[in-house]
Amino acid sequence: MNREMLMLVDAISREKNVDRDVVFGAVESALAQATKKLQGGDVDIRVAIDRETGEYETFRRWHVVPNEAGLQNPDAEVLLFEAQEQIPDIEVDDYIEEPIESVPIGRIGAMAAKQVILQKIRDAEREQLLNDFLARGEKIFVGTVKRLDKGDLIIESGRVEGRLKRSEMIPKENLRSGDRVRAFILGVDPTVRGPQIMLSRAAPGFMIELFRQEVPEIEQGLLEIKSCARDPGSRAKIAVVSHDRRVDPIGTCVGVRGSRVNAVTNELAGERVDIVLWSDDPAQFVIGALAPANVQSIVVDEERHAMDVVVDEENLAIAIGRGGQNVRLASELTGWRINIMTAEESAAKQAQETEAIRRLFVDKLDVDEEVADILIAEGFTSLEEVAYVPISEMLEIEAFDEDTVNELRTRAKDALLTMEIAREEKVEEVSQDLRDLEGLTPDLIAKLADAGIHTRDDLADLAVDELTEITGLDDDAAKALIMKAREHWFTA
Repeated sequence: MNREMLMLVDAISREKNVDRDVVFGAVESALAQATKKLQGGDVDIRVAIDRETGEYETFRRWHVVPNEAGLQNPDAEVLLFEAQEQIPDIEVDDYIEEPIESVPIGRIGAMAAKQVILQKIRDAEREQLLNDFLARGEKIFVGTVKRLDKGDLIIESGRVEGRLKRSEMIPKENLRSGDRVRAFILGVDPTVRGPQIMLSRAAPGFMIELFRQEVPEIEQGLLEIKSCARDPGSRAKIAVVSHDRRVDPIGTCVGVRGSRVNAVTNELAGERVDIVLWSDDPAQFVIGALAPANVQSIVVDEERHAMDVVVDEENLAIAIGRGGQNVRLASELTGWRINIMTAEESAAKQAQETEAIRRLFVDKLDVDEEVADILIAEGFTSLEEVAYVPISEMLEIEAFDEDTVNELRTRAKDALLTMEIAREEKVEEVSQDLRDLEGLTPDLIAKLADAGIHTRDDLADLAVDELTEITGLDDDAAKALIMKAREHWFTA
């Protein structure tokens, strides 16, 4: 029987053009599965075949787990302290093995064994094909629609298959069996059955790669696409920058008579593309991203990573776009939260902010509104600025003499100290489980305390927009923090 096994392994190895070790591994797996059925329970079986003689041994084994973890599967696990009673120097994640009687090959049936072996061979072949494909480093998958699988399309390229999920297709795009398709390679998911290459025609990366293919200057390093935002099948924006002053980035991407951008648009079911000039000045970048709307002025809020963009009535609808599309894509492209407003709305907001600063100075510095207005007119917006800007700057204010300046600075420092003590007292009211939450900084904890958020459940109950308003975090960071706070709801 051992000789027959060696002959079987050699025959399959030659027929399928795979390494003998792969075939031996498949045989070992088949024998292990048969033994596991006979043993019953969720036991762990290992079979070792001698590659020269064909003789094989069978072992039942137990995985060593930490003492504090407890046994999740008593049939195949053993606690560390129990394992050390048998093998003193054994460690966690090692195995204890015990020889057991081997199952004769005849007992499992030749056909069943062959099916298991051939399946293992097919898996090994598929893995090898996948690895060879990925080694080429391609980012766009070009293939033919082979079939429909639960709403997803299976795309075949040679002997390799990729999966294009419904959520990653361009809306209203009707792809049928036999159609030639290009898609962006998102990555590989080894946990799924069937095609493991995940594809997308809706990802921003797909548009970037299409432009890379159409515009040689990108591959040459003369141009660079800095970011991309898409509403798949409808509209998109890309930000480009030139690394050579002789090359016009927008004109180069558009191409002669629009040939290059049209080629991308045609591939993406008519998706209209706005090409924006990237700038390291965030305000200038946002102005370009909001085109074709004309911007009157911008107020940048670094702390909240947001911008108030003022446009006139005629440009308001253009700046916002249909269903908010233009401003949403501009925000995604630039990474800034953009608030579109008219001049009247901006003036009202600035008046409100000025009044808040005026009240702060009047209350905390114990001054009248005239003094507060002088500070505001000179550009002071916080107690910290009054307390700590160079004294020479404050002495330049004509309305103040040196004694007045010194008195204002002293009052500002006293007010800050009092406020800090009050803030620390509020922070003390915050529960320890909230303070220990991953991602919360002392500054964020203080802001939450100011807003009356004292427990993990308080934070978990907040909506994303409420948390962004309290902390100044962006939507993604706020959402992640709230979900972190809610974790204990689902693990309790």
